[in-house]
Amino acid sequence: MKRVCVYCGSNFGDRPSYLAAAQLLGKELAVRGIELVYGGGNVGLMGAIADAVLAAGGHVIGVIPQALVDKEVAHQGLPDLRVVQSMHDRKSLMAELSDAFIALPGGLGTLEEFCEIATWTQLGFHRKACGLLNVDGFYDGLLEFLNHATAEKFIRPEHRTIVLADNEPGALLTKLETYELPNVQKWIGRDQQ
Repeated sequence: MKRVCVYCGSNFGDRPSYLAAAQLLGKELAVRGIELVYGGGNVGLMGAIADAVLAAGGHVIGVIPQALVDKEVAHQGLPDLRVVQSMHDRKSLMAELSDAFIALPGGLGTLEEFCEIATWTQLGFHRKACGLLNVDGFYDGLLEFLNHATAEKFIRPEHRTIVLADNEPGALLTKLETYELPNVQKWIGRDQQ
């Protein structure tokens, strides 16, 4: 695992633990020699994790659409800032560059990006692990939903294991490094209804 993409909020959220987790994850990535791929912003948890990786001597690749550069939210201290035309281009390049994915606390954008990338894993478009850094139970509701959707047979049990979770950055990274993805097709046949 050479690079991990981290999705997270462009705000800090309401708890100091969110910022602390972003900083700790950034430091842990650098210590392990894992490069950070992220949305290229200088605000909120996005800017905090990039700064933490850089401060610990790690490498950061930011990917940001021109429209956000124009709004002056691009992190100007990055060694590798890639400016793309659209959000679709951003997500595609981030996925291509990364070996695994983590979602820190965030809002709609974080959730949308993480769910899309986990779906790509489920569909077999790539074979890359996905994890939630469940700071102070932030993702408990999402994890409960995934378990419910599995119980209701909208997600196969094997595919439920695609989304890993831990509340400690180092433990989550270890899970991502050692996880073996299921080799099961997504489709459930009509005879299995």
